[in-house]
Amino acid sequence: MVASSALSPESWPFSLKWLPESACLVGGTVRDALLKRHSDYLDLDFVLPIAAVETAQAIARHYRAGFVLLDAERQIARVVFEQGTADFAQQVGASLEADLRRRDFTVNAIAYNPHTSQLLDPLQGHADLQRGLLRMVSSENLAEDPLRLLRAYRQAAQLGFALESETQIAIRQLAPNLRRIAAERVQSELNYLLSSPKGTDWLRAAWQDGLLQDWFPSATAVSLTRLTAIDQTAVVFQETWADFEAELFQNIRTAARNGQGKLDKPSGSARNWLTIAKLATLLSPDPQQAEGQLWRLKYSRAEIQAVSTVLKNLPRFENNSHLDWTLGEQYFFFREVGATFSALAILAIAAGTPLETIAPLIRRFLNAEDPVAHPSSLVTGQDLMSVLNLSAGPQIGQLLAALQLARAEGKIFNSQEAIAWAENLVRSSG
Repeated sequence: MVASSALSPESWPFSLKWLPESACLVGGTVRDALLKRHSDYLDLDFVLPIAAVETAQAIARHYRAGFVLLDAERQIARVVFEQGTADFAQQVGASLEADLRRRDFTVNAIAYNPHTSQLLDPLQGHADLQRGLLRMVSSENLAEDPLRLLRAYRQAAQLGFALESETQIAIRQLAPNLRRIAAERVQSELNYLLSSPKGTDWLRAAWQDGLLQDWFPSATAVSLTRLTAIDQTAVVFQETWADFEAELFQNIRTAARNGQGKLDKPSGSARNWLTIAKLATLLSPDPQQAEGQLWRLKYSRAEIQAVSTVLKNLPRFENNSHLDWTLGEQYFFFREVGATFSALAILAIAAGTPLETIAPLIRRFLNAEDPVAHPSSLVTGQDLMSVLNLSAGPQIGQLLAALQLARAEGKIFNSQEAIAWAENLVRSSG
C-alpha cells in the first residue's frame, strides 16, 4: 500500500532526508492512502513538533519551489511544486496525539511517520474507515470551527461514507453557528456538493439538519427534490443525447457564445452549466432576490449573471406542453439567454417541461451554423458603409441586427440579398 501511494517518499517531489524523524503525514493524505484513493496531484500535509516554517523554507529554497506562509501565528507554510503541494504545520499541543485530538473527524486524525512506517491512530480512525463511517472527534472541535459542520456532508459525499448518529445530532445542535463562517469558505464546500451527483442527497440532508437555511433561505423540500430531477435528466442526456450532455459540463468561463460577447470570467471558478442549474433551484425565483443571495455567498459576477438569466427565462417554459414561437421569437430568446441555454433547458425539464417541447431548441443550440440560435452577419459594417455610402454610427449596428433577424426568419440567404435588404431599410427610414 505504501509503495504505491502518497505515503511513500518515493512519490514526493522532495527527499525524505529534509524531514526530521518526528515529522508525520496527517489528515486527508493518510486517509486517502488507507482507502487506496489515488490522485495524480499530490496534497501532502505534515505536522512537525518544531521548525515547521523553517523546514518548508529550506525545502522550497533547495528545490526552487514556491513558498507561501499560510499562517504566521500558527506556523503553517506551503511549498508549491509542479506536481503538488506540501503543507508544513507546527504541532498543536504537547504531543502529536494531542494535535490529532483537535481535529474534526476520526478518519482525518490518523498520522503516518514515513521514517518508521508507523501509523498513530489514537481515535480508531482506521476502524471507522473500514466501516465507512464519519465520526466526530468531539462536538467541541466542531464548535471551534463551524465550517466542519458542512464539511461533514461534503466528505461523506466525497468518500461515500455514512454520518455517525451522534455526530449528526451534534451538527443539528450546532447548525446555527455556520452563519458565522466567511462566505467564501461556505461556498467552497457547497460547490462540491453541487458539482457531484453524490452530493445531492447530502445537500438534502444538510438542509434537513438546518445547515442551509441561513445561506439559502428560499430553498424548500421541492427545491431539493428538483436537484435530484436535474441529476436524473443529466443521465437521460448522457444516454440519449451525448452532445447536449457535453454542453452541460462546459465551463462557464469559456462556453459563452451568444454573439453579444462572452460572460465575464469568474475568478478561481470552474462552475459548469449543470451546477448553475442546481444553484438556481436553491434560490429565490425572483432574480433580484437571487442575485442578493449569491452576492452574499461571494459568487462571481459571471455566475450571478448566469443564474439571473436562467431565473428570468424559466417562466417562459412553465405550463407549456408545446412552444409555438415564431422564428423571430426564437431568435430573440437565444439572443438573450446565449450559453446559459444549457442550464435553462435542463432546469425546465427537471421542473416538468416535456423534453419533446424543448428538443427543437436543443437541436438549434447544438448546430453552430443555425442562424436562429447562433446568428452571424452575412455582411460587415464596413460592407454597409462602403456599398451604401453610410457613415459610422448607431445606424450600422441597427442594420446589422436587422439583417441577423431577417436571416433567422429565412428572408435573406446571402450577402447580395443582405445588402439589398439593408438598402431597402435605409430607403424606407429616410
